[in-house]
Amino acid sequence: MQKRTLIIAGMHRSGTSLISQWLARCGLQLGERQLGPGSGNADGHFEDMEFLKMHEEVLADHNLPTSGLTDAHIDHLSVYEKEKLKSIIRVKQRLYDQWGWKDPRTCLFLDVYQELLPDACYLIILRDYQSVVSSLLRRGFKVIDKKYMARKYLSRLVWQKFRHVRRQQSFYIEHAQEFLKVWIAYNQDILNCIKTLNTDAFVVISYTMLNQTDVRLFEHLENNWKFSLKYSSFSDIFKEDHIGEDIDIKSYITDSVLIESARQLQDELMTYMLPA
Repeated sequence: MQKRTLIIAGMHRSGTSLISQWLARCGLQLGERQLGPGSGNADGHFEDMEFLKMHEEVLADHNLPTSGLTDAHIDHLSVYEKEKLKSIIRVKQRLYDQWGWKDPRTCLFLDVYQELLPDACYLIILRDYQSVVSSLLRRGFKVIDKKYMARKYLSRLVWQKFRHVRRQQSFYIEHAQEFLKVWIAYNQDILNCIKTLNTDAFVVISYTMLNQTDVRLFEHLENNWKFSLKYSSFSDIFKEDHIGEDIDIKSYITDSVLIESARQLQDELMTYMLPA
């Protein structure tokens, strides 16, 4: 059987965990040790801990946040870092005929993976910028809210009655533009990558389309990319009530050029979307 590798790439809060959960149900090996549930991902992150820890290590070495929430571009990896990645890949290739991994930080290193895995297939997950920024804002503020709600009764009351709304607004103002810049950086790296790939080496999808067209993607994985999988319905794991309402982020972003840049980038990426 020909060795097959699937790189699942998408910005944070774009549905990469959900789609990886579905692929795991279909039988794709996505890592022996995976990051478990957390805030915003109650069913688990489905992130291979080896790639995750390696990506965090590289980010830390470049003095960037290990969360990967940065719009900085990493120009190159050291020989040591690249050899460590080669070692992880080598073991996976020896153990499995077909495998893949998901970690949003992968988007920051796509040029490296093109070099190390020239025959890999790329499953690109696209979610619109407003929904992603909204999700990041809600998740970030949820951490603050949880901290205050863990305090004694009087402090909780003051928080709920007087401080909650003001603090939420200031958090949104402080971070909305930052998160939009990250969305642009990640998706620009994705666009740069797929423009260098053969058209049969990548597919662009969104988690919302899989409710109607999961069979279309499954058939592509099997027939076009030759993965041997067992079909499982995406609707069995999709939970509509886990998707929060969008925030009107325009009122928190002072640079209108950023909004237009995000819109243009999103429109261009959508031209690559897998047809229904």
